[in-house]
Amino acid sequence: MRSYDRIDTALTTWMARNGIRFLRISLGVVFLWFGVLKFFPGLSPAQTLAGNTISILSFGLLTPELAVFILAVWECLIGIGLIVGYLLRATLLLLWLQMLGTITPLFLFPEQCFTVVPIAPTLEGQYIIKNLVLVTAGLVIGATVRGGPFTARPPSEDAA
Repeated sequence: MRSYDRIDTALTTWMARNGIRFLRISLGVVFLWFGVLKFFPGLSPAQTLAGNTISILSFGLLTPELAVFILAVWECLIGIGLIVGYLLRATLLLLWLQMLGTITPLFLFPEQCFTVVPIAPTLEGQYIIKNLVLVTAGLVIGATVRGGPFTARPPSEDAA
């Protein structure tokens, strides 16, 4: 058991030391990638739905095309901010605001998001629902913005 404990401690210590950085960078890659796709019409599966949603949310002030361009820039900024690791508070604010917007098609366009409302999502609906994982990843990253560490041991083990 001692070998197991040493290996387990080494692995969990390594994960605690590196996990948040890897999570931040991988989340940044996802946002950057999805953002870049929106600069090229027809490449993003969310393009039409996103453009129509933002156009409605802006009361028609933004055309769907302009809305998608703004969203592309927004997502690229989130991605770059997460990858680089600077201005994380501002980056996470942009992320959470963007995520609030991404959930609205479930309510504005339920016929596009579900084959059977609300239990059988379409591909677009699944694309939106997976954002729960992105929001949660943002929460975990946000928990460390003020230097809060992740540790390999529960507090009760550290006190002993």
